[in-house]
Amino acid sequence: MEVRINGKAADITLDHEKTVGQIVAGLDNFLANCGHRLSGLAIDGKTVDISSMEDAFSKEINNVNIVDLYTRSLAELFALTLLELLGDIEEYESLNFENKNKFHENWKESACARFAEEQMPELFSLCVNAFCGRGMDILVLRSITEERLREVREPAQEIANMQSSIEETCARLVDLPLDIQTGKDRRAAETIQIFTGITEKIFRILVQLDIQGFMQNTEKEKAVQLLGGFNLAVRELLQAYEKQDTVLVGDLAEYEIAPKLGELFNAITESSRKAAGI
Repeated sequence: MEVRINGKAADITLDHEKTVGQIVAGLDNFLANCGHRLSGLAIDGKTVDISSMEDAFSKEINNVNIVDLYTRSLAELFALTLLELLGDIEEYESLNFENKNKFHENWKESACARFAEEQMPELFSLCVNAFCGRGMDILVLRSITEERLREVREPAQEIANMQSSIEETCARLVDLPLDIQTGKDRRAAETIQIFTGITEKIFRILVQLDIQGFMQNTEKEKAVQLLGGFNLAVRELLQAYEKQDTVLVGDLAEYEIAPKLGELFNAITESSRKAAGI
């Protein structure tokens, strides 16, 4: 039996595999480690769809001549999913009230929804709320999805565009303890919310830079080290903020969080610019 990946013969040795499903499972793990995902399967020239997947996986390899596996990079799947989601949003907007109520049930079974739930759980939850009419405005969902698509398509440029936001956030963090002490609770809460959004965006872009090959091993190791110290400081800050410990909040925000945020941003920006030629 011959196994081909994207039309090319795969140099693999079968050990104890007895069925097509066992072969696919083993290769799927290998592909995941390489930043790819299985996107299609054919057995002896016949495409396998969802309805025939169970039968295909149970086929014994002695009865099969050729297994064709088709893959896409994880970054490509992110982009395709986000593009499809934008199309789903457009379709949802065009529906009448009755059909909008039915839309969610069909959407959550789609490949787009399943990938979003696995790889972008926060966005998946926003979609569920929007398509069920629970709190998330559909226009806001469109804007968020478009932002996520930019992060996938041009991660180096997207991180570079955050310079002013990072500087503003660091300045607000330095002012945070004074805001708490002077009763500016709304501004303090906004600072925490802005800081949380900025760090989540950095983490998302960092993932894309990694899977798209923008970061060398030494740069990745440096980023991981910086992330370790940053995450610890963030947990301490949020705990201190919840306890209204203004002294600790001040020390952490000014001497730990703000400098570490700037250092992490600069390290990621430098490596991504170098790789992208920006």
